Amino acid sequence: MIKLHSSNTYIKDLKQKIAEKVRHPFLAEFIPEPDIDEDKLVILSSIMDHTKLSSVKKEQYVITTMLVQIALDTHDLVTLTEDDDDRDTVRQRQLTVLAGDYYSGLYYYLLSQLDDIPMIHTLAGAIKEINELKMELYYKDVESFQEFLSGVKKIESLLIQRVASYVQKTTINDMAGEWLLAKKLLQEKRSYMEGNFSPLINVLINRPNISGNSGQVLLNIEQMLQNHIHRLETTVSQLPIHFNWLKSYVHSAIHQQFNQRQIAEEG
Repeated sequence: MIKLHSSNTYIKDLKQKIAEKVRHPFLAEFIPEPDIDEDKLVILSSIMDHTKLSSVKKEQYVITTMLVQIALDTHDLVTLTEDDDDRDTVRQRQLTVLAGDYYSGLYYYLLSQLDDIPMIHTLAGAIKEINELKMELYYKDVESFQEFLSGVKKIESLLIQRVASYVQKTTINDMAGEWLLAKKLLQEKRSYMEGNFSPLINVLINRPNISGNSGQVLLNIEQMLQNHIHRLETTVSQLPIHFNWLKSYVHSAIHQQFNQRQIAEEG
């Protein structure tokens, strides 16, 4: 119980430090503060916990990697330009691009303070790969629903997996990929059902050869989630004992995000 409490406190402290770094008074006037993905933060922290790096370097690696993630997520929020866009919409789009570039610059700056060229190369390589994967997923033909899911999984987990490989701690890579895929699909489905635009679901709807209409897309995602969660719980349970706090966290998250959702929908 003490370890769990201190771990939760540490994650909360890290989130606060990241929030302080990305906060910019000018950007805050026009666009919302970026979301900090707590699940990815927990996974990164668990990876670093089992390295022999100094405490300072562990924290710096986690924060800089999360800044890269925030930059990637922010650029994903940029909408396509339309001829009839009003002035405010255009400005919002331009500021979102600016924010993404600002967050990218922050991680370069922080790593330069550590004089850590290899880590910069690792993150830069991951960014390049992720952007290439996004281009393939959204703009090239995908032959099957499973191939599409494989692409989403890579995009969601590649950054963390590259960092894990860099510090030679890849034990939880498979679990991370499975967990982040399930979470992404649930988020996209929930957003779409609430009437918001979902790029991922929109791509599937516009490719009837791999999924079909919106109803079929949502059904396929739901069926995939049901099967996926059972496998994920098994994978998490098989992690080594020194990942007990991470195991508790993920099992709790599965219950809160998936099992309670199912109860609410059935109710």
